[in-house]
Amino acid sequence: MELIPAESLINAYAQGIFPMADEGEILWFSPERRGLIPLGDDFHVPHGLKRALRKKPFEVRWDTAFREVMLACADRDETWIDGVILESYCALFEQGFAHSVECWDEDGLQGGLYGVELPGVFFGESMFSRKTDASKIALVALVGRLRASGFVLLDTQWMTEHLRQFGGYELTREQYHRALGDALRSGVERDVRIDCNSVRSARRIKRA
Repeated sequence: MELIPAESLINAYAQGIFPMADEGEILWFSPERRGLIPLGDDFHVPHGLKRALRKKPFEVRWDTAFREVMLACADRDETWIDGVILESYCALFEQGFAHSVECWDEDGLQGGLYGVELPGVFFGESMFSRKTDASKIALVALVGRLRASGFVLLDTQWMTEHLRQFGGYELTREQYHRALGDALRSGVERDVRIDCNSVRSARRIKRA
């Protein structure tokens, strides 16, 4: 099995391109309309989810089960996460360019998400839930961490009704490429990265 080189993945994301597997073939995408989630005041937490957050049903962890999160995201009738994608992103994780946000309880891993990090930009790849609100709580935790770290963009690739409830919006391909270029340049200049050491040591992402 030939993996996608980490350098190729990083270069592709920096140009607004991402891969998906389809029947054993790796296809590359740059959608005409790109989905994003706001990292400012426009980020919306639905009232029901606010109530769930107050109950603290899960312990939120960062980067403790990256492969397990990817496997859970792939565990559905139709998936674009094949063996090549899995191993390529696990290799990217080992180099510090991919991360997972995980929701745990006494029964184990119940939901989460994973994505790719470049300076100032996080590219969300996929999420899953085994218990109610687990993936949503992981997303809220991610937004909190990105805000605290000074990130500019949270890319969701395509927009869905599920993501619109958080204030998700779309840009045209041209608008997105300009925003991505500006965010990456700003991120490099300001050295905007996720502070994984503090996250791992805390083993919990708290939301004020």
